[in-house]
Amino acid sequence: MAFLSLPARSVAAAAVAIASAIPVGACTSAGAAVSPARSVAAAAASRGTSIAGWPMPGQATTTSFIPVLASAENVVGNDRLLLTLVDRDNRPLASPDRAVTLRFCDPAADAAAPAETVTADFVWAIEGERGFYIATATFDRAGEWGVEVDVAQAGAAPEAARVRFDVQEKGTTIGAGDRAPSVTTLTLADAGGDVARISTDPKPDPDLYRTSVATALAAREPFVLVFATPVFCQSRVCGPMLEVVKRVKAGEPGVTFINVEPYALEWKGGSLQPVLDANGQLTPVPAVDVYGLLVEPWIFVIDRDGVVTASFEAVVSEKELLAAVDAVK
Repeated sequence: MAFLSLPARSVAAAAVAIASAIPVGACTSAGAAVSPARSVAAAAASRGTSIAGWPMPGQATTTSFIPVLASAENVVGNDRLLLTLVDRDNRPLASPDRAVTLRFCDPAADAAAPAETVTADFVWAIEGERGFYIATATFDRAGEWGVEVDVAQAGAAPEAARVRFDVQEKGTTIGAGDRAPSVTTLTLADAGGDVARISTDPKPDPDLYRTSVATALAAREPFVLVFATPVFCQSRVCGPMLEVVKRVKAGEPGVTFINVEPYALEWKGGSLQPVLDANGQLTPVPAVDVYGLLVEPWIFVIDRDGVVTASFEAVVSEKELLAAVDAVK
């Protein structure tokens, strides 16, 4: 059996190595032995312990698909988890006609029985090209967990694959229940009213750049905070997700929406150009550090008391965002 290494974990893919196929069923399904690939995945695997029926950390069992955990981090409590499916050549397989059920197992309690079973919702990140499954799981402790990914598709036999992952006590990024940090962000006033000088969106909505985060918090009004850069996005999904935000905004005229370009930019040669650091890398703006962002895009919904009520990493559906906005009005 061949072993492949995939890119490091991101909204595009996670670091995994392929193991052998396993049958569909509960968490008691058995898996064959795994040989780690020479990759980041192998390094992660070397730190783990063997659990009967489960691949080593940083690896995944598979049949015709490879499950890719795409969340930047998973935390104790109600955790929003992103997952996608790829084939052995890292081509995307996730689609609305593939239904996904997630069976979460806590190896510390019982590696053979699922602690929770959740049906995932499919969302396109890039329409017709790249999709993700979204599910909320409840983790009652930090440490190592496992998930069996069951995939069902009309006209095909059901399949399942497994992967292990870490859950942290507290995440790096500001989450639901945290107070939203007050930080001054660029507005149209800083750009002489020219939105093109502070937004890389080819069709910008000026309303997204009228209010600073600090001003919105001081006004004690609910608002939606978006970190997205259509031109310099590392995940390629900033543009599509910003369009989702704009569609939701169109139906919520009484709610403030703010977009923050996550990287420092300068107006040069008639367009916005990135400000690079000494290593030639994009430079995060202060708000990115204050909110502890690990990836972009990221969307927060904040109530009139300045508390984050919803946090959406990378991908969000109109239905999901609209429900979160309605809850704080």
